Amino acid sequence: MKLVVGLGNPGPKYERTRHNIGFMAVDAIVRRHGFRSPRDKFNGELYEGDIGGERVIALKPMTFMNNSGESVAPAARFYKIEPQDVIVIHDELDLAPAKLRTKRGGGAAGHNGLRSIDAHLGQEYWRMRLGIGHPGRKDLVLHYVLQNFLPDETVWIDKQMPAIAEALPLMLAGQDSAFMSKVALLMDPPQRTLKEEREAEAARAAKAEK
Repeated sequence: MKLVVGLGNPGPKYERTRHNIGFMAVDAIVRRHGFRSPRDKFNGELYEGDIGGERVIALKPMTFMNNSGESVAPAARFYKIEPQDVIVIHDELDLAPAKLRTKRGGGAAGHNGLRSIDAHLGQEYWRMRLGIGHPGRKDLVLHYVLQNFLPDETVWIDKQMPAIAEALPLMLAGQDSAFMSKVALLMDPPQRTLKEEREAEAARAAKAEK
């Protein structure tokens, strides 16, 4: 069993802010894989479903970002899920917008949601780091992460969220490099060459004649 956690802040005020990209990813996962309706449990919205034959719990903590560990750790303990089977999806200032990286363990790097989870669960969980870019100055960070995504940013958001949901079975299987590669491919599929387009057209025509 795996626990997939998206970090964010509850309420419509924060719904489309950069800090809530983890919530957005969980919403896409739940839709793509047909998870059951949420229950209010462990101070969060909890969803249950199956992906590739494996039971998966998805969680959106409703504790506000700074207290995320108060939701994540009780859920993990209740379902007897070890930290290495927990995947936390969160915004990452140190990655360019639309970039994605995964890693297991490590520090919180100033992220208060991760700091809270570290304190309650330890550090050996997986992090899915979704780049949102940096405003350039430390004193602007709080305002920046609590701002809504700009209209031009929604272009890549609308590609990345379903790509994460589609590729997630690879991450759950421990193939994090393959997961990152598939997300990148789904977001920016290679363009066909003129020769490939002609071959595809010829194949369609031949099929139509049958």
